[in-house]
Amino acid sequence: MKFWNYIFGLLVLILVVIALAITQIPDSNLHIVACNIGQGDAILIVYKNIQILTDGGPDKSVLNCLGSHIPFWDKDIELVVSTHPDADHSTGLVEVSRTYNIEKMLINSTDPGTSIYKVLKNEVGGRGIEVINPIDGMSLRVDMIRLDIVNPTETMLARLSIENEGDKLTKYSIKNNTNLYSIVYKLSFKNFSGLFTGDMPPEVSDRLSESGKIGKVNYIKIPHHGSVNGMTENLLKETLPGIAVISVGKNPWGFPRPEIMEMLAKYGIRVFRTDTKGDIEIITDGSKIWKKN
Repeated sequence: MKFWNYIFGLLVLILVVIALAITQIPDSNLHIVACNIGQGDAILIVYKNIQILTDGGPDKSVLNCLGSHIPFWDKDIELVVSTHPDADHSTGLVEVSRTYNIEKMLINSTDPGTSIYKVLKNEVGGRGIEVINPIDGMSLRVDMIRLDIVNPTETMLARLSIENEGDKLTKYSIKNNTNLYSIVYKLSFKNFSGLFTGDMPPEVSDRLSESGKIGKVNYIKIPHHGSVNGMTENLLKETLPGIAVISVGKNPWGFPRPEIMEMLAKYGIRVFRTDTKGDIEIITDGSKIWKKN
């Protein structure tokens, strides 16, 4: 009797694993998931068996999001983008690097001297992850996904003090204003485009609105969790996104600020917030766009 109970239990387990695997078979759409990780940023982009992760949030809760949206057998992340070294964006990347095999990391060579950045630097260097330092005008291709870097610029980086010439992780010393150097990129997938903004400040937002490099987009990640020190109306008028996502958690600053919410409403933009909606998954086939659930 015990033998047959064991066989029955084993068969049930096999069926559960098969059913779970079937539900996680990737489709041919692009999935953009703004992870609900509290007050911070972590955005996962999935296309078939390819994953791009932008930032990792303030702790290891990003792993829960990745586990929900990446098949359990897939332990490879093709590209990680660390927009800037602030703890609410970069802390979770330490655990991500310990849990997944990261092929490439897009990261500025700006060293703020913080303890979390030292840990992240050691993890990246110790695991032999290929490091790419972004610069305005650079383009990267990951299968059908194209990333066009629009911030930081070479002129901006030239203002920083050189700490370690030739070091892709610690070339420049930076003690404040890390948001100014946030990696900002435009993503293109067939006829779909999105703007991913990190914590860029208003001066970057306004420069991009005048650059002629962005144009209209379908999706925008509102910078700096909806702070007034981020999105400007000039850029909003230039991009006119159909969907705006705000990654935010409980905070003492009143993010997202009413001024930002009113500005988005003025242009009729659909807004989704992680603090009220949880993980926000936007899907596109390259033409149509929809929100999961």
